[in-house]
Amino acid sequence: MNMPASTVVRLDEPALFTDLYELTMAASYVREGMTAPATFSLFVRRLPPERSFLIAAGLRDALEYLQDFRFSDRALEYLRSLDRFDVDFLSFLHNFWFRGDVWAMPEGTIVFPDEPLLEVTAPLPQAQLVEGALLNLCHFETLVTTKAARCVLAARGRPIVEFGMRRAPGLDGAIRAARCAFIAGAASTSNVLAGFVENIPVTGTMAHSYVSAFTEEIEAFRAFSRSFPDQTVLLLDTYDTLVAAHRAVEVARELESQGHRLAGVRLDSGDIPTLARQVRHILNQAGLEYVRILVSGGLDERDIDQWVRDGVPIDSFGVGTKMDVSADAPYLDMAYKLVRYGERYVLKTSPGKETWTGEKQVYRFRGADGRFCEDLIALRGEPAPPGALALLEPVMQAGRIWRPHPRLGDVRRQCADMLASLPDDVRTLRDPRRYPIRYSERLVELQDSLKAAIPAI
Repeated sequence: MNMPASTVVRLDEPALFTDLYELTMAASYVREGMTAPATFSLFVRRLPPERSFLIAAGLRDALEYLQDFRFSDRALEYLRSLDRFDVDFLSFLHNFWFRGDVWAMPEGTIVFPDEPLLEVTAPLPQAQLVEGALLNLCHFETLVTTKAARCVLAARGRPIVEFGMRRAPGLDGAIRAARCAFIAGAASTSNVLAGFVENIPVTGTMAHSYVSAFTEEIEAFRAFSRSFPDQTVLLLDTYDTLVAAHRAVEVARELESQGHRLAGVRLDSGDIPTLARQVRHILNQAGLEYVRILVSGGLDERDIDQWVRDGVPIDSFGVGTKMDVSADAPYLDMAYKLVRYGERYVLKTSPGKETWTGEKQVYRFRGADGRFCEDLIALRGEPAPPGALALLEPVMQAGRIWRPHPRLGDVRRQCADMLASLPDDVRTLRDPRRYPIRYSERLVELQDSLKAAIPAI
């Protein structure tokens, strides 16, 4: 099923999704006649603790936002009511549409600090006004895709199911989180709307309320198996988990007599490793080796990694809240900074927040083993080094998306290929090695010359 590429939950007035100071700066630019082309770079300064890489995401939604950017009459009336903006600026906004160019890393690309996820070149007021929305879209989706990828890596081939809809940040956040998890390698989502909009496989079991709605646990199990005889996954921990496991055996026998098989059981609380081993023993003793064990309940990559290392008999993991909000690292130090205005290169030298000037390209090299071994951040106009992969590519020209968005399955494969190409000691979840990044001689020379000239300004 082909659904619209943009997110399902739309803002009433998307052009107003900006900080007030973006508007006041743009108004001043217009007044001063500062409308020459400007380039802004969107990047992450440093990685959160325990992170050794990020996965770029959010580009699809960012491009759709830019292409549809308009100020409606209602939005302009609201801005007029603030008594901050003159008639000339409101007229400028009335005729506004984004006319810029964008270079970006494709979604699913591994990215490291200082490397632009995207760069926007547009008349200065235009490039300034879209800052807040671009950061919001790229930040959340990059954050969650990275967290989900860590969960997928920890599972070592066991399926991950995205379960986080109810605690994700808003309806659109829940849909985006499901998409991010799928890009990162999750097998499915419990979010039916995300399945519909994004064509992601959906899956689900039952809740404790379903079991407690029946007077007897086994009757709840039987009722559910009658409704879904080939897709039944029984939740075992509403009362006594091990008693429930024996009842699941009874239901499995009844299903077998009717030509069906119990698909699985789910554990959601308690001492998961111990219970999983005990439940696996009960199932195996009954000859039900085919019944899979799914676990959930506040998991993230740390739990998954430990349990897999310990050989706990778990077949799949339902991961929700901690993945969809990236609980251990809920934000990235992501910035959107001016790097060129007109013919003048620009940089910022604030301590701890220095920026690299100029339009850039990122080149990635592979070692003799075929794995990524080093990145080079260079000026975009520099010759490409032999054998390097250029990561940034043109995706929007004069405000129009250059080509159709890649299919979600292709983005997912891109992400999987990138993760497989990372060195093991960079990809590991425990004490990862820092991936090496170099800066080209021309970029360093330009940076140093600009810094040397600052006292004369």
